[in-house]
Amino acid sequence: MTTANRARRRLRRSFTAVCLAAALLAVSACTGSGPPQPGSTSSATSTSTAPATATATDTTATSTAAAPALLPLDKAQLQKTFEDTAKELLVPGAVVLLRTPEGGFTSTYGVSNLGGNAPVSLDDHIRIGSITKTWTGTVILQLVQEGRLKLSDPVAIYRADVPNGANITIEQLLTMRSGLYNYSESYELNLALDTTPQRVWTPEELLAIALPLPVYFAPGQGFHYSNTNTVLLGLIAEKLEGKPLARIIQDRILGPLGLSQTSFPPSDSNVLPSPHPQGYMYMTNVLTIASSQLPADLIARAKAGTLAPNDYTNSNPSWAWAAGQGISTAGDLATWAEAITGGKLLRPELQKVWLDSPRPVDPNDAGGALYGLALAKFGQLYGHTGELPGFNSFMGSDPVNKVTLVVWTNLAPSADGRDPAAVIARALIGGIYAPAASPSPGSSE
Repeated sequence: MTTANRARRRLRRSFTAVCLAAALLAVSACTGSGPPQPGSTSSATSTSTAPATATATDTTATSTAAAPALLPLDKAQLQKTFEDTAKELLVPGAVVLLRTPEGGFTSTYGVSNLGGNAPVSLDDHIRIGSITKTWTGTVILQLVQEGRLKLSDPVAIYRADVPNGANITIEQLLTMRSGLYNYSESYELNLALDTTPQRVWTPEELLAIALPLPVYFAPGQGFHYSNTNTVLLGLIAEKLEGKPLARIIQDRILGPLGLSQTSFPPSDSNVLPSPHPQGYMYMTNVLTIASSQLPADLIARAKAGTLAPNDYTNSNPSWAWAAGQGISTAGDLATWAEAITGGKLLRPELQKVWLDSPRPVDPNDAGGALYGLALAKFGQLYGHTGELPGFNSFMGSDPVNKVTLVVWTNLAPSADGRDPAAVIARALIGGIYAPAASPSPGSSE
């Protein structure tokens, strides 16, 4: 078994498939190719042992090819693609919101709760998982802009207990290149999520799991998606600002942008604002450590409708904290994605650094997944994916073609281990962008 495969086997409980989504969607955006092969949410943690030599200001890793042209907006075909893909993935409900220069397309599929008949709605609130990382990352970049810290600062300035913290930079935390162990991979956390789903976690408890465990590699010598990085960034922001992260996010992001349906909720609350769907997952958290994909016989039962997923709606998300505790709606996510690419949060110089930062997760695969300063790139779209048990989301914005796409589902992962919102997004992107004139680079997966 290769190192990458071993990493995938270890990491089934990472709650986002951002890098898998990036790898899949990048191919689609360039070629309009067919649907992705079944995969698992664990591929979010693709690792590389080769040195990551690019810096946040290095633009050589980004594509210099002309942006692909847009296809005419075919709402009927997009509707069919959306419904067919959602049905294939067995999601109870799904929402899509698309904005293009030719107009918009919105649609809903399915129901808010299994056994019920209430449809999902564009107004529904969902748990957005790792999209929250873009909030935390933005706060850190704003603090950089204000001269209160530097991307090159060692973490040891702010936390003396981080292993090799004198050699881990703020930039490496943002870009997932610190090598620090991802606490959400641990058996300890996953067992607790199954046995005490209402437990309120503190950031220090999460770090107490992660920091004693072996690092994946020396700082800057690879990529490994780790929620530990973002928890540290949240604590650093609190230290510099002297107030809770929820207040920082509200003051710096949600309030100024008018995101009234979006929140970083109190850690002791598991409440979703109304309206909201129920969120479902087929497996327990512990079982996902081995694989996010059900055995073949259970997949068959799920397809036949004789195996129902479990309801995870009321599980407390505090274990995700700065890395994934947020709540939002499709409309607010679209506004947020456009704020990221539209330069509403940073001055032009740092904005350019931010958008130039996504680079290959694997330096030997320039056509694979791209990740930067708490920001992924999916073909032409900048954004992020998010996953918590029961909810999966995708948001992306293309500043060149003025395209914004948001998809969410109330199932995560699918019975066959795929990341449903990312798969639906990829299928839709194939109907938004014209195929590239020349063959596209391969995917890292």
